[in-house]
Amino acid sequence: MDRRKSIKALVVGTVATGVLVDACKPTDKKENATASAGLDDRMDEEKKYLAKLEKEEKFFTEHEMATITILVDIIVPKDDVSGSATDAKVPDFLEFIVKDMPSHQTPMRGGLRWLDIQSFKQFEKSFVDCSAAQRIQLVDQIAYPEKAKPEMAQGVSFFNLMRDLTLTGFYTSEIGVKDLDYRGNVPNKWNGVPDDVLKQYKLAYSERELKECASYS
Repeated sequence: MDRRKSIKALVVGTVATGVLVDACKPTDKKENATASAGLDDRMDEEKKYLAKLEKEEKFFTEHEMATITILVDIIVPKDDVSGSATDAKVPDFLEFIVKDMPSHQTPMRGGLRWLDIQSFKQFEKSFVDCSAAQRIQLVDQIAYPEKAKPEMAQGVSFFNLMRDLTLTGFYTSEIGVKDLDYRGNVPNKWNGVPDDVLKQYKLAYSERELKECASYS
């Protein structure tokens, strides 16, 4: 399931225009996993809010988190460009986001339960205990809405949410930003007018200009 090429298009579309904006308040991905760190530039209200979330009990059970860890790496696997979703601490991001946005709690928990029920129906074991091939077989049934069977509608809805949140967590992490090759505002290095353009207009730099104003190194 090589989806990395399509993932960048998804994050610019569905994720960027919806979940990305809301899900990342009031902190970025790197801070989500350790909400108490690096808060010097935060307002007091934000610091108190993040501290409150950090003190709350874990929402996901160990089994749910194990399922999430497998699932997010299916969505964003490790490749020769960057690390996987778990390398970017997406499971920690999801734990944070369901506390920050409680409306996600029921769909996420219900979806994880649905996944296990389907796994038991098809393979007589939980999603975590399935083989890699069995997991992909099940995910393929809900990952493509246009091809999914009507009885898989709940799973499709869950996977859409999981994919959106996973991509949000991944592409707001340091690993994800590097994966997009986003460099932000960086100073340009001007190497002067190209030599072929100068020749076209019968111009040339003087020795002083070459020394002080232009560099072709």
